[in-house]
Amino acid sequence: MIQFEEAGRNAHLLGVAREMMTAARTAPKACGVDNLQIAVMAGDDLAPIAERMRALSTLPQRGFFARDAENLMQAGAVVLIGTRFDVLRLNCGLCGFATCGLKSERPEVPCAFNMNDLGIAVGSAAAVAADHRVDTRVMYSVGVAVGQLGLMPECKAIFAILLSATGKNPFFDRAQAPACRK
Repeated sequence: MIQFEEAGRNAHLLGVAREMMTAARTAPKACGVDNLQIAVMAGDDLAPIAERMRALSTLPQRGFFARDAENLMQAGAVVLIGTRFDVLRLNCGLCGFATCGLKSERPEVPCAFNMNDLGIAVGSAAAVAADHRVDTRVMYSVGVAVGQLGLMPECKAIFAILLSATGKNPFFDRAQAPACRK
């Protein structure tokens, strides 16, 4: 019997995605408080997100959302990692407010530690993908669309890690967003 790689590619990507979710969950978190929500999506479930991203691309300085939507549709799977904006009661002032009580009056402002924990989790998950030689791209644009669609309603900030296992990394040769140019 012969088995070709293509036959098991999607199942392999989903297995790597599950390992990535575990790495994100077990990544270090400030005060040991876990404010993350983690999910995976694949296949036809990605189309509504891409459609929303294309709609967002018509807004000023968001034209690159259309490019990212095309990348999303090339992904074999997507790991989503989001965070709630809950204060940790450290009164550190990193968010710009003197106390967590003052920050709590502005729930749309993230606690600095929420965002730091999100970044560490994304890095841990991406490292797992690299260990498996899976191509990735981290995109906040996908997270914006996921948030607007209410797919992760508890989360205020969401990042997506797009996964691919093809002969050519579809996330590599892309036009740079104008806002990122120097």
